[in-house]
Amino acid sequence: MQFPSPVAVSWIAEFINAKLIGNNNGQATGINEIHKVEAGDLVFVDHPKYYDKCINSAASFIIINKEAVVPEGKALLVVENPFEAYSKIVHHFRPFLPADKTISDTAIIGANSFIYPGAYIGHHVVIGNNCVIYPNVTIGDFCVLGDNVIIQSGTVIGSSAFYYNSKKDREVWYKKMPDCGRVLIEDAVEIGAGCTIDRGVSNDTIIGKGTKFDNMIHVGHDTVIGKNCLFAANVVVGGCTTIEDGVTIWGGCIINKTLTIGENATLLGRTGVGSNLEGGKTYWGAPAKEAGIVQRELVWISRIPELWKKVMSK
Repeated sequence: MQFPSPVAVSWIAEFINAKLIGNNNGQATGINEIHKVEAGDLVFVDHPKYYDKCINSAASFIIINKEAVVPEGKALLVVENPFEAYSKIVHHFRPFLPADKTISDTAIIGANSFIYPGAYIGHHVVIGNNCVIYPNVTIGDFCVLGDNVIIQSGTVIGSSAFYYNSKKDREVWYKKMPDCGRVLIEDAVEIGAGCTIDRGVSNDTIIGKGTKFDNMIHVGHDTVIGKNCLFAANVVVGGCTTIEDGVTIWGGCIINKTLTIGENATLLGRTGVGSNLEGGKTYWGAPAKEAGIVQRELVWISRIPELWKKVMSK
């Protein structure tokens, strides 16, 4: 999430009651989680395993629970509980906004776009020109749709990210990380019925221009899907995944989090993806392999009984 304007890190330190070490004249331009940080961002870390990664990331300001060496130009904000400090900042800049109308007065809806009765359009939503939003669609706060977008009935755009801070030493192990990201849907995208597209935790979930979704598809937080992709029904995509341009994914595929599927790859039905896949190839199976290899393996498996008979007859 980008702040409305740069915020003095000294003010942030006072706001969260942190000890400020390093660049005390810095200006934070936004808040982000580690997978998406950029220069000027504020980020938090509360586990020794990720201290170095976070301190040496692109982030300029790090909320942390231990003093450490600070790279030049950066600042540490040392607090007892970084997660709670992060949450306090998010709630301050992106507070809960109750709604009393099905279409918010703050929503911007372009020319010739049609919203069917029963759809909900949240605060500060932007919808482009010539869009059609069918009944019982929900578009959450701050989401953005381009021109010529179609959203079929029952779909939720901008549902809350499934992202939790976990600690086993407290009564409630999993505490929800407050999300302040958006969903950005580019021009000429079509989303089928009953889909759920989670907003980014602190950045954006993006659906690229010309991409088409069938029904009952789930896309996790902060995922970036490229242009002109085709998704058949019942595809599940984990968070922080990158799917490049021109990828075709057939029905029932399950794609793990934080991986990349290369440009113009094809996943045949029921494929399970657990690691990066090169572009320009066709995959099948779980775990995913090139489809030709899987087919040859199945041929050899079918021959096992015949081979076993030959062995036993000797």
